[in-house]
Amino acid sequence: MSHRMTAIDLPNRFRFVLVRTSHPGNIGSAARAMRTMGFTRMDLVAPQRFPDREVSAMAAGADDVLDGAGVHAGLVDALASTSVAFGLSARRRGVNLPELTPREAAAQALAAAERGEQVALVFGNERTGLENEELARCHAMVRIPSVDDFSSLNLAQAVQVMAYELRVALLGEKMPAPPPLHDELPADASQMERFYEHLSQTLDDIDFHKGRSPTMIMLRLRKLFQRTQMDERELRMLHGILADAQRMAKLASEKK
Repeated sequence: MSHRMTAIDLPNRFRFVLVRTSHPGNIGSAARAMRTMGFTRMDLVAPQRFPDREVSAMAAGADDVLDGAGVHAGLVDALASTSVAFGLSARRRGVNLPELTPREAAAQALAAAERGEQVALVFGNERTGLENEELARCHAMVRIPSVDDFSSLNLAQAVQVMAYELRVALLGEKMPAPPPLHDELPADASQMERFYEHLSQTLDDIDFHKGRSPTMIMLRLRKLFQRTQMDERELRMLHGILADAQRMAKLASEKK
């Protein structure tokens, strides 16, 4: 792959997703941090104030990032069409996800982008970070190795760290891109969410839980299926299996 191809095409496969950002200046600073490293795709999930004069002031000219920013009511919408998501978190959470350094995450993100996939880097609210439910929609958690006694980075600083690591990975010596994991397109986040909804409803229909926590079971199943990186054909097959299970459960119920 040529450097021209890398410089022009691959950065467009990364999107920086800011979730529930409280301070408009942080959105502008994040846009500036992205733009200095060659990234322009920003998505905002329920920002407290956007657009805002302070956003533009702190962006320091990164107007193309702000003009193209998508605004979404929820994280599921923001992740639509992406197939890989990395959630940034300063703390180890109750969600059992693979934990990566920024450099490891950048390498994995670049490999996915070179396969033609859309990749999301997800950053939480300045004060509380990503909630467990939000992290559960990511494939891995990324921790910036700051010191233990002062570990909290400003949102834009965290964006700058990840944008820098991705930039370094993009400019590095390239090995041949790994072969695709699937013959078909990988299922994107919106397709996976529809599958999880179908799976959850099916588990209820067949009375699977029997006193066990539905929330915990679904978190573990999410982790399982995220590891598999299913393609669209595999997802259609699983939907068919779930539909048959629901049909059999309905027939059994009618016979009672």
